[in-house]
Amino acid sequence: MMKFPESFSNIPGRETLARSQVLQRSWPVFLDLCVAGIGLACFYGVVVIARYWFGHPEPEIVISQSPRALPQYAFYSVVRIFLAYLLSLIFAIGYGYIAAYSKRVEPLMIAGLDILQSIPVLSFLPGVMLAMVALFPTRQIGVEMGAIVLIFTGQVWNMAFSFYSSIKSIPRELTEAANIYKFSRLQKLIQLELPYAAIGLVWNSMVSVAGGWFFLMACEMFVLGTRDFRLPGLGSYLQTAAGTGNYMAITWGLLTMVAIIVATDQLVWRPVIAWSDKFKFEQVESASRVHSPMLHLFQHSRGLQSLRRYTVVPLEESLYRRLAEERGVGANTNAAKPVRRKAKNGILSTVLRGLVILIASAAVLYAAWQALTLLREVHGSQFAGILKGAMATFLRVNVSLIIAAAWTIPAGVAIGFHPRLARIAQPIAQIAASVPATALFPVILLALIRIGGGMNIGSIALMLLGTQWYILFNVIAGAMAIPSDLKEVATLFHFTTIQKWKTVILPGIFPFLITGMVTASGGAWNASIIAEYFRLKNQTLQTVGLGATISAATDSGQFQILLLATIVMAIMVVTINRLVWRPLYRLAETRYKLGG
Repeated sequence: MMKFPESFSNIPGRETLARSQVLQRSWPVFLDLCVAGIGLACFYGVVVIARYWFGHPEPEIVISQSPRALPQYAFYSVVRIFLAYLLSLIFAIGYGYIAAYSKRVEPLMIAGLDILQSIPVLSFLPGVMLAMVALFPTRQIGVEMGAIVLIFTGQVWNMAFSFYSSIKSIPRELTEAANIYKFSRLQKLIQLELPYAAIGLVWNSMVSVAGGWFFLMACEMFVLGTRDFRLPGLGSYLQTAAGTGNYMAITWGLLTMVAIIVATDQLVWRPVIAWSDKFKFEQVESASRVHSPMLHLFQHSRGLQSLRRYTVVPLEESLYRRLAEERGVGANTNAAKPVRRKAKNGILSTVLRGLVILIASAAVLYAAWQALTLLREVHGSQFAGILKGAMATFLRVNVSLIIAAAWTIPAGVAIGFHPRLARIAQPIAQIAASVPATALFPVILLALIRIGGGMNIGSIALMLLGTQWYILFNVIAGAMAIPSDLKEVATLFHFTTIQKWKTVILPGIFPFLITGMVTASGGAWNASIIAEYFRLKNQTLQTVGLGATISAATDSGQFQILLLATIVMAIMVVTINRLVWRPLYRLAETRYKLGG
């Protein structure tokens, strides 16, 4: 047996090597402990929420303005926004998928999406809240679910538009490859459509969550006729502080919200952006990639790797194998099926489809009749006031869109083209987008009143603060999705700045830009309910506009005015979408679609 001399133990590199070996062994254990700690924290949060939600509803909740109440309020608000986002993601994927592949219902579904995104949050409020409270009359979960659904109505539409437009713009060669390899619908969704739509969906998710923070104040504290609904949360805290003019409480609330947004950016969005970067459609790999310590934690945890290796991967493979076998067996057995059985199944499906259409038509006709009955109570002068307010809001929306597009397009392209700039600008933009403009609006409004601007300019400023992020985040996603080889070709041929914008940048971001403009337009109409009607120091400031009409009708319980104003707003938004945005969507699907 060979023995090393005692002096070998004194070699300087041996101690360093031993330390590195110990570190290599202990590091995966540390990562597993971190993942386990995150799991236990999530489990405890679920227990706390379950105890609160399934408790008896409190008849009248007093919102404390003490900073000590902020941790609990912040936790409740984060849970509401997170659950509303999950609901929005599931709805967006399902709705966008069906609209993209069902030719018969696609026009109806897109028209429905146009109408739904144009309906303000407060217009959903009476039906949603009363229905949820009626479902759970003895539990707090009824009011909580109502608030979550209201936040959902402010988050989901741009995500659904993004997923729909991504599916419609998938390059033809990728679709043909999936068909050649006989992918099932589920396999095609998981391995082609979701990865291709990932970048746009991620950035629209960020702006959707920012929209959730924007409408949080309206969803956690509102008056419906004679009933005063209040939920403990950051939104109700900020609205109470703004209503009483407590600027110290507003400052504490905003600092808490900024801390949550920064933590969300580092713990959620930064890892998701780094993960989605691998789905970029390009032939040349980008030299610079986004990195995230949190993503490294999840990717190098031995516990999660073992869970994926021994559960997720086998289940995925068995599922795909079973689907492939069913397609093969189905192709062989279908040829031997008798014609009589086919006819019988066809008759049965036709009868069921007709029955569903009949029931749905009866429900729509009944609801339309009830609405017409309610609209009979509207006087001619009230209708004229609604039309006047609609024109005023229309002008404010378009002014805010022009101002937003003027700075977000160049800024978004710069951020998307330069990863170093993105590392700095993306968290700042996320924080700025997530801080609700309604919390800053009292300060902005008081300054505008002092210089003589008033609510007319203030409402445009609030619309701009609430909707410019839809355009910015979509442009960033579009710039990041431009293949690196196209950028290298532009550099190789020494394109001028104008040539690069005309041949690479604008065509590349065009589908994303149209999605951002459509959702920003709908968001501006939605924001009018807060921008044109605001409570400040126990007094109500308002200007002529459709949003002010809807907010005032909600406060006073005039449901006939609320219904008519909502219908007028929906008609105007749908008309604009049909005359302007829909032709641009078709142009994005045909002329500016990536393909070989």
